[in-house]
Amino acid sequence: MIWKQPVNLELLAQVSQRTLAENLGIEYTGYGDDYLEGRMPVDHRTKQPMGLLHGGASVALAETLGSIASLLCLEDTNTLTPVGVEINANHINSATGGYVYGTVRPLKVGRRLHVWNIEIKDENDKLICVSRLTIAVVERR
Repeated sequence: MIWKQPVNLELLAQVSQRTLAENLGIEYTGYGDDYLEGRMPVDHRTKQPMGLLHGGASVALAETLGSIASLLCLEDTNTLTPVGVEINANHINSATGGYVYGTVRPLKVGRRLHVWNIEIKDENDKLICVSRLTIAVVERR
């Protein structure tokens, strides 16, 4: 198991209150020994003017899941914090409604560098977006 902090979906929901994740309707839905899952609605908050899921919303879901995953991998969250330094996304297919579901898995979890792979799929398991996120672990200010 890669998690150094207890994984509790209710606590993760509390951490997301009054953040971008809450504004976009992002919810944490599951976890395992080396992955974290969440979902986001495809609605007025996350669509672009043409009625499709906004690519930026997919990136926000990806970075939210990866950042929280990095936080859960830290032994000392009092003095260390994860910060995103690079993210890329390939938008493979579109979504127009329902929910999209993201799963984050580690490519590397080091002392000061984490790299995550995030796949976002629709309710029919169609791949919507693939993203890679690089996180630096820095001293908390």
